[in-house]
Amino acid sequence: MTRVKICGLSDECAIRTACEAEADYIGFVFATSKRQVSIEQAKALRSAVTAGVQVVGVFLNQSEAFIEQAIEEVGLDLVQIHGEWEEETVLSRPLIRARQTKDQPEALSLPVGASYLLLDAPVAGSGQTFEWQSVDVAEVRDSLFVAGGLTVDNVQRAVQHFQPFAVDVSSGVETNGQKDLEKIREFIRRVKG
Repeated sequence: MTRVKICGLSDECAIRTACEAEADYIGFVFATSKRQVSIEQAKALRSAVTAGVQVVGVFLNQSEAFIEQAIEEVGLDLVQIHGEWEEETVLSRPLIRARQTKDQPEALSLPVGASYLLLDAPVAGSGQTFEWQSVDVAEVRDSLFVAGGLTVDNVQRAVQHFQPFAVDVSSGVETNGQKDLEKIREFIRRVKG
């Protein structure tokens, strides 16, 4: 069954809702964005995460030292990296390597050192989808996270098309820039229902 990651969480109520609705992962964004949380905030929010739900830290062009500090202080289970990254770098947690898609057709492979590949729209966090037909995911399907413009309305089609390991959503479960508890529940239900 496809797993679900609810990303960009910054309040206890949304975290509890995601956990109760049986999300598999919750994501804290440490990169500069409107969803950014500090290490201190994430550490406090971590207590709202129930057993069995894994916590992912999302980073963009941040130092290995900062990432390891977040891993240690927050208790991250996985690390998701966007932007520039030295593939030889070894972290103390499994790596989800994010990749923005392009319009030209391409076959994908798992990046060196990564446990998972996350496919995202050209602008991460924008709520825009990418051209699903433009990528060949046959070799990475078992380690693939799909993101980029997923919503309650299109997530079932994405699961059918990609048959991914997991789907990842942030803005697609928001209303007026805030996490919408009913959308979180419904998104998870449509993936797992």
